Amino acid sequence: MNLFVSFPVDDIERAKAFYSALGLTVNEAMSDHNTSCFVLDDDKFLMISTRAAYAAVGGTEELVGTSGTPSPITLSWAMSSREEVDALLERAEKAGGRIGDTDDYDFMYQRQFDDPEGYHYSPFWMKPETGA
Repeated sequence: MNLFVSFPVDDIERAKAFYSALGLTVNEAMSDHNTSCFVLDDDKFLMISTRAAYAAVGGTEELVGTSGTPSPITLSWAMSSREEVDALLERAEKAGGRIGDTDDYDFMYQRQFDDPEGYHYSPFWMKPETGA
């Protein structure tokens, strides 16, 4: 099953620069001047669109929000190590992201960041000794 997380942005070029700086690659076949599709994994994608393009799909006008008040989502995904989580957060900060909390639970290490539009991300690493 493919997973696409989609949301609108004010500035498509700024958003493309941010996600490219995180190390994500663009799927050019699914992108144009209004939308960019970033590959998270073989079957997981991040779709960013101009607000107009986003609102034109499936009657989502009420979900668009405005700059500084984005649609409420959190995207979380597992990474292969604690160091990989930290490296992603370092890239996010250098690219203009706002770094949030770090949660170091008995079973999981998780960090938080917001992109320049205010969307919230929470990459994590499950500790192997938990059996998860």
